Amino acid sequence: MKFFTLLPLAVLACAGSSLAGSAQPDYQQLFAEREVDSPAHFLERRQQGIGGAGGNGPGYQTVPSVPFDGNDSLPYSPSFYPTPQTQGTTQKWKDAIGKAREYLQQFNQTEKVILTTGSGWTRGPCVGNISPIPRVNFPGLCLMDGPAGVRGIDRVTSFPDAITVAASFDRDLMYKRAHAMGEEFKTKGANIWLGPMMNLARSPEGGRSWEGFGADPYLSGEGSYFSVLGAQDAGVQANLKHYINNEQEHFRNEGSSNLDARTERELYQHPFMRGIQAGAASTMCSYNLLNNSWACQNSELLNNRLKTELQFPGYVLSDWGAQHAGVATANAGLDMTMPGDITCCSRQEGSLWGGNLTMAVNNGSVESTRLDDMATRILAGWFLLGQDQGYPEPNFNFFDKKDPATNQFVDATADHYKVAREVASAGTVLLKNHRNALPLNKPRTMAVVGSDAGPLYQGANYWPDRAQNGGLPYGTLGQGWGSGSTDYSYFFSPYESLQARARKDRTDMQWNFDDYNIAQSVMIANMTDVALVFVSAESGEGYIIVDNNEGDRNNLTLWNQGEQLIRNVTAVNNNTVVIVHSVGAVDMESFAENPNVTAIVWANLPGSESGRALVDVLYGDFNPSGRLPYTIGKNRTDYSADVLYYNDTVTPQINYTEKLNIDYRHFDAKNIEPRYEFGYGLSYTKFDYSGAWTQQVGHADNSWWGSSNASTGLPDWLFQPKYEVTFSLTNSGSCDGHEVWQAYLEFPRSAGEPPKVLRNFGREKICKGDTKEVKFTLSQYDVSYWCNELQQWIQPEGKFKVVIGASSRDIRQAVVLN
Repeated sequence: MKFFTLLPLAVLACAGSSLAGSAQPDYQQLFAEREVDSPAHFLERRQQGIGGAGGNGPGYQTVPSVPFDGNDSLPYSPSFYPTPQTQGTTQKWKDAIGKAREYLQQFNQTEKVILTTGSGWTRGPCVGNISPIPRVNFPGLCLMDGPAGVRGIDRVTSFPDAITVAASFDRDLMYKRAHAMGEEFKTKGANIWLGPMMNLARSPEGGRSWEGFGADPYLSGEGSYFSVLGAQDAGVQANLKHYINNEQEHFRNEGSSNLDARTERELYQHPFMRGIQAGAASTMCSYNLLNNSWACQNSELLNNRLKTELQFPGYVLSDWGAQHAGVATANAGLDMTMPGDITCCSRQEGSLWGGNLTMAVNNGSVESTRLDDMATRILAGWFLLGQDQGYPEPNFNFFDKKDPATNQFVDATADHYKVAREVASAGTVLLKNHRNALPLNKPRTMAVVGSDAGPLYQGANYWPDRAQNGGLPYGTLGQGWGSGSTDYSYFFSPYESLQARARKDRTDMQWNFDDYNIAQSVMIANMTDVALVFVSAESGEGYIIVDNNEGDRNNLTLWNQGEQLIRNVTAVNNNTVVIVHSVGAVDMESFAENPNVTAIVWANLPGSESGRALVDVLYGDFNPSGRLPYTIGKNRTDYSADVLYYNDTVTPQINYTEKLNIDYRHFDAKNIEPRYEFGYGLSYTKFDYSGAWTQQVGHADNSWWGSSNASTGLPDWLFQPKYEVTFSLTNSGSCDGHEVWQAYLEFPRSAGEPPKVLRNFGREKICKGDTKEVKFTLSQYDVSYWCNELQQWIQPEGKFKVVIGASSRDIRQAVVLN
């Protein structure tokens, strides 16, 4: 099968440095595919508010004159046809596909089209619906947000967001969290969980980064893998999103994310690959363009990389309103359109598919085999999870959760608070702990300061999708805003949990939730044993604007004058503990080194169990072990990428010119000292590393490719163990605890890789005084890089070093691979 490279982007030679030119693309042909993307339609989509549009002004250029990577031509994504027929790489998938093909023989053409076309916004109980087909006893499909729980309905758990479980660096908790969520989705009758979200935290301001697993592709990949396993073991179809390069909210509906093929595969595609390896039933294509081709009609992305190279056997559904053409999307590999309307999200008539897809099949614009493959893939996901056997019907109404006629008010929470609380505690990161300020030990007096400590005084669900857009401050931050949010069926604020513990300990506790009444905060903090100052920073999805933030944060400062609050409290109290609830990195330079700030607790986004999990950590009932899943820099300019906020073209060009060097990779490559590095976090005990050694356990090498490449899919031997690494961990401190170890790989210089890249991690429970031997393996894939010329993963010549430690910069052991 013929292969294409991304043209005219630089072709990366296998040594990692040379460039090659290419022919100029045909811009007229390139933009002709955009059937409904006239300037008038562009403005219409903006007015619907389904994505942040930044500062777009008048003047719609046909071809934006924005160069990429030193090349003056517009980045271009090549074509790849036809869509491969689904086959399945495991027996479970093959069985499901076989059942789907047999069942599909009962369907007529109209019914096959119904499977592929959402019923329309508000035309069903769920955020997305595939209509029932009574003639063949097909009950329909219910698709529901979001990544941290069932969105917008009653009697569910608001789980900690993915960024919080990522901070735990614990695969078991990733699985348990997703399994508990899956149980709730199934109990409510939702077939498809629109998660996990795996877009990387490329820039710290990115509005939806908190829905994902941080800035590193390996960590995000493990979050993807174990979340898919957890949800699907509970019987719910997982949905990998947003495919791909949807790393900012500004221009998400019209911007083109531009990057080279090597960067795509090594960073942004990796989490999707891991989700596919876990057996994910579906993938969601994103709003944006990729190298100037819409993600949902980009045949290189869908037909080639996803369905050929990664051999994805499931179906691809569009993000809500991300479909821009009918025939082009069908032939490029889209299998299901959501919510089924022409645009999103309002009740309307018409669809780009539906009757139009039937017509396209009848006139030969879309082959009947393509329609059959769409339907087969969709039904295979249904059979894969056994949803054909007694699966609950939806028992709620997403569009009116209190309507007694359409809601059964089923309790789905079970005992999931236990998992939620454990994840929130394990994902809490202790960044500073001078003079053993923590854990707290029955302080005589305590001051609790800041709106972020307090209850949500207008009710936890007062603002739609948790967007506090009607007034700030509002209360403690438990989650970001947007479609990735959930309604709280209960919520323990820090204040409530602290009050309960203070009463138990007979602690005199005073509080002030008014961030702007500095005098009151200073008065209650003066002369108390400890002052707890709560601060926050939030972001979300761009269809809601909060305090002039269009999803993406405008800056990295704390909200609600948090820095001033800390400064004034520390002026009168030399034992100030700062607790931060945040969607991502913030500027901490005004207080990180303040000697009166004795401790900093990074509490991420903890969900319903916020207060109880935090108190567990503050009082030492839970020894903190969380680590940062991204770097916190000292200056905004220290990061390798920022959000593109302003542009006056129809298709803003979002250029990923940093290539492989995002987050800690960039800080290492440029020798920039961060405030707190990726993987950093403290404990109440101490751990020692020793005795690292390695042996080769597998023999795969580059020659095993032979004349093959990714055109026939990635071979199994690529992922089998090749090296085994062993080391010892000793708890040399005074209490039991968990240690999060991290293993980074230093490639030979010839590979052109960043200075080091994460290749494994673990969270080990070790009692005080005990030693534990830890083993992990590295595969041929782990020690390879993507060679665009050969279309293969290649291990470079030279020595590799594995460095093991407690963070990306706290290295304790090193070993050279033989």
